[in-house]
Amino acid sequence: MQRRQLSDEVAAHLRQSIMAGELAPGTSVRAEAVGEALDVSATPVREALHALRAEGFLDLVPRKGFTVRALTATDIRDIFEAHALVAGELTARAARAITDEAAAELSATHEALMAAAAAGDTAELDRLNDEFHRRVYAAAGSERLRWALGNFVKYVPSAFYAQIDGWPEATAADHAAVHDAVIAHDAAAARQAMSAHIRNAGEKLAGYFEGRTHS
Repeated sequence: MQRRQLSDEVAAHLRQSIMAGELAPGTSVRAEAVGEALDVSATPVREALHALRAEGFLDLVPRKGFTVRALTATDIRDIFEAHALVAGELTARAARAITDEAAAELSATHEALMAAAAAGDTAELDRLNDEFHRRVYAAAGSERLRWALGNFVKYVPSAFYAQIDGWPEATAADHAAVHDAVIAHDAAAARQAMSAHIRNAGEKLAGYFEGRTHS
């Protein structure tokens, strides 16, 4: 269990470094160097590298080892399109199934999120964004779809959106539409609002990648 946790932590660190552009495409990623940098033994590092290869973040090149695979804006848009479909389905189910207690908790989270957005508190906004989505998806009652969604979330660098001008206002508006539809038990509107929100986020990330490529 401890080794699996270490392997996941190493994978998360490298994934974030790749998505943030700290490890450029083609960069060699050596298990020994990663282990030394993170003070982790070789076995969990190797497990993390193989996991990242399976996820499409790394290539295994003969006689060269693991290298960073290039991600394009098109890749990002494709990932978020799939993300939007699954998230939209979960949110539609949440609108149908949410209890009064869960709805009250979602509304409280939404109000706090709106306050953080108005205050420009990006750290709190990031935390509340995660909590808001967690509450919506939990209300849907599908563990398998939530597991599938987790595979897409890996592609978003932590605190990434805080770097984008106008994102606090945009995310507040998006969440308001999702919240209102779920609370109203309007499954069709909930699906549309969440799907649009995810696509909007994906477009922001794709634009970031395009700007980084051309800079």
